[in-house]
Amino acid sequence: MIDHLGIAVSNSEHAKTFFTKALAPLGITVITEVKGWIGMGKQSKPEFWFGEHSATQSPMHIAFVADSREQVRQFYAAALEAGAKDNGAPGIRAHYHPDYYGAFVIGPDGHNIEAVCHTPDA
Repeated sequence: MIDHLGIAVSNSEHAKTFFTKALAPLGITVITEVKGWIGMGKQSKPEFWFGEHSATQSPMHIAFVADSREQVRQFYAAALEAGAKDNGAPGIRAHYHPDYYGAFVIGPDGHNIEAVCHTPDA
């Protein structure tokens, strides 16, 4: 449904360091940098973009797909190590659906960043 997403950040290098560490367990890496914007994704397709701007969006919620619950746990640990604040430890969120396994952190610009796996016991 969405081809790519771009957000403004207050400090590109800080955001690049954070997202590179936090998203590595999900197999998401920096693919390209164009005119001050950093594109991250998988398999050579940048789908998540961010760049420096004087005005950032109000806190947003951005959820990244994890292939397994272990990747969710690894994302959470890596994000905290990269400086994020806890916003929900890895676990089942049955109010969404019985197999919704997610973890939430607050990133450098106040955005609620999530990794989620929808498969049972994956």
